[in-house]
Parts: sequence; structure tokens; C-alpha cells
Amino acid sequence: MSKRKSKPCKIIGVDLFSGAGGLSLGARWAGIDVQMAIEKDYHAAETYKLNHPNTEMKNIDINEIKKIDIDRNAITLLFGGTPCQGFSTSNQKTRTKENPTNWLFEEFVRLAKQWKPDWIVFENVRGIIETENRFFLKKILNYFKKIGYTCTWNILNAADFGVPQTRSRFFLIGSKHEKQVTFPQATHKLKTTVKQAFADLPELENGAKEDNLEYPKKARANYAKALRANLSACTGHLVSRNSESVIERYAYIPQGGNWKDIPESLMKNYTDKSRCHTGIYHRLNEDAPAITIGNYRKAMLIHPWENRGLSVREAARLQSFPDNYQFLGGIGFQQQQVSNAVPPLLAKAVFEMVMENIN
Repeated sequence: MSKRKSKPCKIIGVDLFSGAGGLSLGARWAGIDVQMAIEKDYHAAETYKLNHPNTEMKNIDINEIKKIDIDRNAITLLFGGTPCQGFSTSNQKTRTKENPTNWLFEEFVRLAKQWKPDWIVFENVRGIIETENRFFLKKILNYFKKIGYTCTWNILNAADFGVPQTRSRFFLIGSKHEKQVTFPQATHKLKTTVKQAFADLPELENGAKEDNLEYPKKARANYAKALRANLSACTGHLVSRNSESVIERYAYIPQGGNWKDIPESLMKNYTDKSRCHTGIYHRLNEDAPAITIGNYRKAMLIHPWENRGLSVREAARLQSFPDNYQFLGGIGFQQQQVSNAVPPLLAKAVFEMVMENIN
């Protein structure tokens, strides 16, 4: 791997397990020069490259990176979120020590030990603190302590930072210089709602395929205005096609409701519908933040006032991605990229706190 000279800046960053780039976008908004990103998935890496053209993308498995070789002429930051499905509370089957993806944090530790960045930011789902009686949390804290980092951690809810979605994430911040960080306080007591995120977007049909569309109306909410900026149109208006039987069920569900509102006669293909997760067939409430979107296609998350699933752009709005952020690959790949991402606005708040501790 060839050496690269870093640009003069306050702090330079490297993003591990970058996905489509939610953490990197938040870091950029906070003033960090993200010089390198590593992501195994091809489609997520292509999305990242399109939206972060000045960052070197390594589209390879993390264990193929033997060392980070960036000149250290600035303050350095290593950040990232390892795959989180194995720690998710909705995934009870593999929330164990036996799941190999649950050990990928060791790759983060390995590269932190090699590069010795001034700061680390490690992110995951809140389930990481509950899995195996906090076994993984204790392991991660001990590893970072052994290689010289003073760490603090907390659970932050994206809705507290202007994101129209209730999404709790685990953040660990580590300092090589014995600094203990106070985590950011909520910036939004008045929560951003689904209506504020969606009101200016086009009406769509089940299975909509026309990707790029003009806005049908002006944005009235400050949140939508900020994400639109000066655009007249945007991409991502793709909706999965549900069967007619699924669409028929949607019509019975009020805002905030779920599968419990569907008549028994329409749920006969479920052996025991009482075992359905509360997030299945959930219709969003327009006057509140969305529930955690997760795999919103599989969960059949429903638009608040239209009988269909969410478009890629609507899901991206719920995550706080700006409308000029484009997602690549087929619709399934795009949906996965959006749902796996860290909300950029939440990431920005965390990185701004790191920046404050540097000054």
C-alpha cells in the first residue's frame, strides 16, 4: 500500500466498515477530512465512492488491510461500526459468542493498535451492551484500554438530534491522550416528524420504478428544506412491489397501527400471527418520528397516508441523508444500504463533540 500525504487540516479520519457512508458524511459535516474508507460490500462501496469522491475507498475485506499507511501530520481519528445484525435485539438466534460477525470488532482494535490514532469512535446497535450479559461490551472496553485508550460510551437516540426516526445507537469514544468525553446533549426537544420529512415528496404507487422525479411542491418544513437545498429533482423514488393480498391488508391499518389491525380472514397464511413482531405491517405516524426502519422492506413498513411501502428516498429522509446523496445497485441493495446506515445528523453530533475536546 503506497503512502499518501494528508491534506493540511485539523483532523483526518479513516472509516472502517463504512457501508454507504452515513458516519463519514457526519464526520465531514463536523469538519473532519475523511481520507480513507474500507467496505467489503461492492454496491455499498460504489455508493460511497459516488458520494465521497475525495476519499480513497478500499473495497476489500477488512482482514486484507494489514496496516493503515497515511502520513500522520495531523490529529488522527479511526471510526466505524462493525456489522450489527448479530447484536440486534430482533435477531435472537445469533446474538451469541458463536456468531463470527460479532467478533469483527477485533479488526477495529487491530488497526487501532497499528495506526495509533489520537481518537477512536466505535459505533453499533444498543443491543451490543445486552448481548451475552455484556460480554462483548466488557471485551471491547478491555481491548481498547490495553492499547492505551481512555474510553467513554453512551446510547444516543437519533430523534434527539433532529432525525425523524427513533433509532438508538451505541457510541464509544476513545482518547489516546487520557481525555474523557462528555457525550452530546439532545438538541431537539421538539422532534422532527415523518410528515415534515415526507410532505414535499412525490406520490408513488406500489412497485414504483421511476428513479428520478421532480418535487411536486415546495418544502415547508425546515428539515425538508435543508435536505433539498437547491435541487429541483432527486433520485431514489423506488418502491418494492407487494402482492395484492399485502396491499389489501395495508388498507386496514391506521397510522401507528400494525398487523393487529388486520382482519383474521386476511391473515390465514400465518400459522400463528400472535408471534408477529410489533414492527411488522407498521404504518408510520405522520405526527411523530418513525420507528427504527431496520429492514423496512422485509418488515413491510407502510407509508403514513399511502397504501404502499417506503421508497428509497423516503427511507433516506428518515435517516437524514440529503437528497443529493445517491444510492447505487438494485432496489434491494439500495434499501439495505439506507437501513444499515448511521444517521448522518446523529454522527455529526458525536464528531462535533470529539472536535470540541480537541480544541
